[in-house]
Amino acid sequence: MLRIGFLSFGHWGPGGGSRTRTARDALLQGIELAVAAEELGVDGAYFRVHHFARQQASPFPLLAAVAARTSRIEMGTGVIDMRYENPLYMAEEAAATDLISGGRLQLGISRGSPEPARDGAAAFGHVPAAGETAADMARRHTAVFRRAISGAGMAEAEPRYAGSGSGLLPVQPHSPDLGERIWWGAGSRATAVWTAEQGMNLMSSTLLTEDTGVPFDQLQAEQIRMFRQAWADAGHQHEPRVSVSRSVLPIVDEEDRRFFGLSALREKRDQVGKADVVARFGRSYVGAPDAIAEELAADAAVRDADTLLLTVPNQLGVDFNAKLLGTVVRHIAPAIGWVPKPRL
Repeated sequence: MLRIGFLSFGHWGPGGGSRTRTARDALLQGIELAVAAEELGVDGAYFRVHHFARQQASPFPLLAAVAARTSRIEMGTGVIDMRYENPLYMAEEAAATDLISGGRLQLGISRGSPEPARDGAAAFGHVPAAGETAADMARRHTAVFRRAISGAGMAEAEPRYAGSGSGLLPVQPHSPDLGERIWWGAGSRATAVWTAEQGMNLMSSTLLTEDTGVPFDQLQAEQIRMFRQAWADAGHQHEPRVSVSRSVLPIVDEEDRRFFGLSALREKRDQVGKADVVARFGRSYVGAPDAIAEELAADAAVRDADTLLLTVPNQLGVDFNAKLLGTVVRHIAPAIGWVPKPRL
């Protein structure tokens, strides 16, 4: 395990005990948690993106603010729903954010997940073309976005203003290596193979849209192995990265026990349910740090990935989540082979 990061769902609301009662609370606390995580030696600060919900929806202002307040930690998304995106505008925002960060942006994108809006992308002005599905449209947007961040020409020059005759103009600004730091959120083995063929890193979903009867970690490990084989077969020149997400909730004091004590009794197995299709969900790791360390070390997908994203209960506030991450860094992460990076 080379890197450990946190993944915040960015919830806010007036519920009892919530420390993120407003959108401003959730955004500012996301920035502060990234700063605290960097101090602890955590490698990444990642944020979910959901539209038409009380969650973070426009990630680039948040990521740019994290970039400006930190110097080492990666910042990223898990994931941006590409059905909603104007690919060229997103390319400009992503490049600008990456330049502010000094090349630390890790951008997770995908077709998206179940959402509150019936056809939210259409409300944003994005409708599949004739013969396309919503998933096809997301992949088409992705192809245009990746071409734009590569520096390719995207719009015909107007000779009266461009100053260099005819030709295609690239979007600006341009961040040269950003293309190697795009991840696709894959919910199936077939999608993982497609991701490798496209040359994108793999962000293995917390919800796999297939169930073969094997435990979640083994199904996810099979997905990772298929991805790596497809990557090798495609002959890409750089090494890919693979992330998995886990809910890890160590109980070390009465506050933890009050919030998660009952969860420790019931969250000891995978969950199978229905989203749009039959899906398998991973289990949570709740309990004493030494017990969690032993269980995580035996998790087949955690062993095969190089990046572990810890889903954090963001509504419990910065102090609680910094305590949680500190416990993981000191008492759990070493069991899965993680060591903090030396500080420059």
